[in-house]
Amino acid sequence: MTQLADLTIFRTLHDTDATLRASAHVGEGLAVAIWDRDEVALTRYDTPNHHTLSLYLEHGEGFRKRLDQGWKCSNGAGDLCLMPARATSDWDVSGPIRMFHLYIAPHAFDRATSEMFDLDPARISLREDAYFRHAGIEAKIRSAILPRHWAQPADRVAVTQAGMDLLSYLLAHMTDRRLDLPRRGGLSVAAFRRVRALIDAEMDRALSIDDLAMAAGLSSFHFARAFRQSHGETPHQFLTRLRIERARHLLRLGESPKRIAGLCGFSSHSHLTARFRALTGLTPSDYARHCGHRTDPGPGDDQLI
Repeated sequence: MTQLADLTIFRTLHDTDATLRASAHVGEGLAVAIWDRDEVALTRYDTPNHHTLSLYLEHGEGFRKRLDQGWKCSNGAGDLCLMPARATSDWDVSGPIRMFHLYIAPHAFDRATSEMFDLDPARISLREDAYFRHAGIEAKIRSAILPRHWAQPADRVAVTQAGMDLLSYLLAHMTDRRLDLPRRGGLSVAAFRRVRALIDAEMDRALSIDDLAMAAGLSSFHFARAFRQSHGETPHQFLTRLRIERARHLLRLGESPKRIAGLCGFSSHSHLTARFRALTGLTPSDYARHCGHRTDPGPGDDQLI
């Protein structure tokens, strides 16, 4: 998890006379903060390593953002600012302000792009905008995030959901799509070999799509698309099939179904049973008996999960 102090805008504000009133991580790649500031200064956010959505909660009428052709002035409380990662911005600070920040790590933004909207992150860019109004975004922040106790587990779930809702809205309505990038082809033979080697070596652990994509040297989105294009099934389907093939091999050797579940990366014996039956039509115990091995049926052999 990225530390708050490693976030460019958080760190820049921390180095000024701004006062941090509250902050918390509220999900993978999402963090929130409330800042108070009262000074006259010029502030530069230099190529931030994250996206930021800002809401002026109180005051801020004396603030300005530098544009190519001059300055854009704040209207005070209720103004929103959208600052994409890597977009340097300059701000003229004058007087008091209380502001809310939602920090979005690029990997969280890219994951949401592919998982929520089935889009290639390389084709999506977040717009830069300052001092715009949006009643829905403001209401979500004020009603679903600010009143919560961010450190308490029960409220943390609600704040995380609100953060994801805001991220979803930004993706749907405040991005530009690049249509000029060529589509990638399928998965190369070398990349597939690396993925297969990882699966064979670490099948007993809970491999994720990110693990497989890293082995292939691709983003998760590109890997999933390229894999399906080349092999006609999703990485998850492929991984499950290999796990069942290994389970069948171990059953033929006389290994117990309960031990096989762990060796093949299934979370439980019943999980193995459900996946095994879906692909073979038999429970692991039934398959073992067909192979001439006697096993005691487990609790998952009689039910699917």
